[in-house]
Amino acid sequence: MRPTARQVAELAGVSVATVSYVLSGRDRPVAAETRQRVLDAARRLGYTPNQAARSLRKRRTQRVCLVLSSLGGVPSDERLATDLHEMADARGYSVVTLAVYSEARAKAAADVLRGGIADGALVNVAADHLTRALLGDLAGTGLPTVVLSNEDGPAGCDVVRTPETEACQEAVEHLLAEGRRRIAFLAHRHELYRDRPVGRILGYTRALDRHGVPESERIVLTGADDRVAAYQTATELLRSATRPDAIFASSDRAAISAIWAARDAGLRVPDDVAIVGVGNIDEGLITRPQLSTVGPLRHDYTDVVRLLFDRLQAEEALPDREVVRPWTFLRRGSS
Repeated sequence: MRPTARQVAELAGVSVATVSYVLSGRDRPVAAETRQRVLDAARRLGYTPNQAARSLRKRRTQRVCLVLSSLGGVPSDERLATDLHEMADARGYSVVTLAVYSEARAKAAADVLRGGIADGALVNVAADHLTRALLGDLAGTGLPTVVLSNEDGPAGCDVVRTPETEACQEAVEHLLAEGRRRIAFLAHRHELYRDRPVGRILGYTRALDRHGVPESERIVLTGADDRVAAYQTATELLRSATRPDAIFASSDRAAISAIWAARDAGLRVPDDVAIVGVGNIDEGLITRPQLSTVGPLRHDYTDVVRLLFDRLQAEEALPDREVVRPWTFLRRGSS
């Protein structure tokens, strides 16, 4: 027969309530030695909590949802997912992931979340797809939600922001100070289909406006969404008669592809073309030359993930919170 929590409690010499506290991951004051006895007893008996019964009893799923723009191997998304999984494991939750890369997928994700697939959601999606209105509808249902966005967040959500516009402007002004005039911007597709520039492309345009660079000398193209597209776009740019003398890419992956494209075109980085990316991924440290980049000094999302579990485990509704994660421009060999 399936072992029970009572049998675990008897073997460990504790109460059934203590077994529940330890194996559910709830933050209750249980001594380390007692916690270990419970874990050892559960392991010896082969006991695992009946998740379905617990969910029905508590009207909770013990799941959290990670909502991303894609499942395309973005390094920062991978780190966010890792930190979420680790904290979820420690608290007895599992993680489901939804990819939102279009308006249709955004509506489908919102429907799934409203349907109760998870007890809370961590959202890192372009605002063009998962709009403020959709997020507001979700927050209105009482779903604990944390949103990584520089847009205005709806009431009922925690919002995590990054000063990426300012850091990107600093990077482009560095290129201008080095004497670069024809600075190309490799954009994500969603960055070009906005009523007004925001974020990274806004930092680019602000820097050029400040230094009086005319529209005729500005080059804005898509290419930051994946490595192949970036390589192809950079190759065409660098082989043109009016090639740029610098490339500012909206992702480090695209910038690294641009370095490869420059090398294959017989150009020297940064002598012939300077290259800067966004993201500060570790791979930028092993390019030759090392990649100049804009981004956080370290990738650690435990503070972001903790916001979600704070909401899940709060006895009373928490006020809306805002966290700003600092970004900076890191000058290296490629510029």
